[in-house]
Amino acid sequence: MTTQELIQQIKIKKSFLCVGLDVDLTKIPQHLLATEDPIFEFNKAIIDATHDLAIAYKPNIAFFEAYGLKGWISLQKTINYINEKYPEIFTIADAKRGDIGNTSAMYAKAFFEDLNFDSITVAPYMGKDSVEPFLAFENKHTIMLALTSNEGAFDFQTLQVSGTRGEAKELYKQVLETSKTWKNSKNLMYVVGATKAEYFTEVRKIVPDSFLLVPGVGAQGGSLQEVCKYGMNDTIGLLINSSRAIIYASNGTDFADVARTEAMKMQQEMQEIVRLKFKL
Repeated sequence: MTTQELIQQIKIKKSFLCVGLDVDLTKIPQHLLATEDPIFEFNKAIIDATHDLAIAYKPNIAFFEAYGLKGWISLQKTINYINEKYPEIFTIADAKRGDIGNTSAMYAKAFFEDLNFDSITVAPYMGKDSVEPFLAFENKHTIMLALTSNEGAFDFQTLQVSGTRGEAKELYKQVLETSKTWKNSKNLMYVVGATKAEYFTEVRKIVPDSFLLVPGVGAQGGSLQEVCKYGMNDTIGLLINSSRAIIYASNGTDFADVARTEAMKMQQEMQEIVRLKFKL
């Protein structure tokens, strides 16, 4: 999917909601455990209930890998279902990969070619030769960790380092600036946590036009209004992810309907923002 196609979906749906699919068999409705593939049945129900409200889905790969081969099959069925039934949806493999070049090339091949995801999250710690193999794929997007929403983010990401001209700056800023010099950097998006809303102004100074994937709204306490105030650009430029607050809003047989209700609350809040931004 191209960036322009993604922007068009934001306009059509008046939404920039991404629903995270973090499937934990201990949390899903018990009646699904009797089915042949509980993970897929849960995902399918959530997707069918929210596809007109969300512009993206983000399966967290760890929640599938934890169940071995069965989990991987569930992942493949999930991505195939989205691509076949709702091809307008932007898909994100939340895999946080990143390794030496030839290994990253194989990760990219697995998620972009075999599974046909539109994008993948990557860790930049090993530098450009670990990220550029992902960037080489046309109309695919690499979403690089920049400033995350977890408590440990402050261990490294905000440490003061020496910039290219000897000036002191936070490490996440150096990461953002350096990534812009990499080949095909136009295919980059960035993860910036909603609980770091006060940092968005600084992020936008460095990457004003890039899309930002924003976790942390909802269960983690991030504010949609604060994120939009400081992080939105001329094309919205945000993918606001919500996982637990939507998919686990109910563990009864009505789980999909309740998930839709929660997704609709977020979409309705986004709707007016999109209308004003694009004068719709």
